[in-house]
Amino acid sequence: MGMDMKMAWRNVWRNPRRTWLTISAIAFACIILIFMLSFQFGSYETMINSAIQINTGHLQIQADNYFEKKSMRQVVPIPGPVLRAVSQIESVQAVTPRANAFSLVSSGNRTAGAMIIGVDPESEARVSTLETLVRRGEFLTRAKPDTNPALIGRLMAKNLQLDIGDELVVLGQGRDGSVAATVLTVCGIYSSGQDEFDRSTLHMPLDIFQEVYSMRGAVHEIVVQVSGLDRVGPVKRVLSSRLHQIPGGKNLTVLDWEALMPGLTQAIKLDLTIGVVFWGLLVLVVAFSILNTFLMAVFERTREFGVMMAIGTRPGRLVKMMLYESSAMTLVGIGLGIVLGCMVTWIFQHIGIDFSEASDVLQQYGISGRIYPQLSIISALAGPMLVLIVTFAVSLYPALKIKGLKPVEAMSHV
Repeated sequence: MGMDMKMAWRNVWRNPRRTWLTISAIAFACIILIFMLSFQFGSYETMINSAIQINTGHLQIQADNYFEKKSMRQVVPIPGPVLRAVSQIESVQAVTPRANAFSLVSSGNRTAGAMIIGVDPESEARVSTLETLVRRGEFLTRAKPDTNPALIGRLMAKNLQLDIGDELVVLGQGRDGSVAATVLTVCGIYSSGQDEFDRSTLHMPLDIFQEVYSMRGAVHEIVVQVSGLDRVGPVKRVLSSRLHQIPGGKNLTVLDWEALMPGLTQAIKLDLTIGVVFWGLLVLVVAFSILNTFLMAVFERTREFGVMMAIGTRPGRLVKMMLYESSAMTLVGIGLGIVLGCMVTWIFQHIGIDFSEASDVLQQYGISGRIYPQLSIISALAGPMLVLIVTFAVSLYPALKIKGLKPVEAMSHV
């Protein structure tokens, strides 16, 4: 350690109370930034996984432009080869076909529009959490096939006054333009926590759907579940490169969850932007604390600086020493903040944070009453690095004021 650094470290502790207050402010800011960023990442992951597991999956293979137009005629014509090819890709955990149609659903004198989703009960249970969301009745795999079973949301059941075992009529248009009509029996009622989904979707076995809607073996979506969000990009690239080699795959496209749920993506970006504003205000408070500390140090030591310049110390050396002092306090505060911030976040990452009082709001996003922060390299270092940059920049101003001092005037300063 050089002489200047030794002197800077000694000067830092000339006023230990002020030093500890400054270090504490820096450490507290780092702790808050680490925890809040980890909490946001955890809530985003919970929201994404909830939406993915209930409905969209990580990836979907569809006909070109089907996502924009939702036309019955835009289909995956031969789903078998596509399903086999996708299931062989590393990191793919499960895959299932689906078919969709917008139709009228009626019971007695009550009618509502609904999205009718044809699913393969066996593979659907491996891709989505739909089976675990059934609150009354049974899932499609345990229903009697000869009853034309249907699985409906709790709000649809409430609006149409339906219960387990009741019949409902579905009326829509088939793929070939013919009238699609059938009578279904409610086998189960689910509750996902997402009101729009529970109000407007009805699930039925895929084979019955294909018969009613004249699909001729085609489907609208191949839903893919991968091992984690970090594997979505690589699997998507592999699928996109292989689709043209699969029979009937030339006019197909691969969409990831961000494209399938643009509203959720925008909500996350908006929340992250608000978070950045909050972080900026917090760092600004810390910056003023650092600025005040070093301005006071310069004022208190003006006479000392005048004496040192009078005996030949260059102003540049004094500026460097002041920057060493600010860097020492900043690094100690940041180091302490990172350690404590990671410890606090790690604890809550395992026990979670209870938000049961806000469960009604969280259910709109499919989130349970407990959220788990997600500690990562980014959340642990992004905030402290921002504090480091800002505090160093702020400390330049009081340090550079030393260059403007004149030895005679500085020595007479009281």
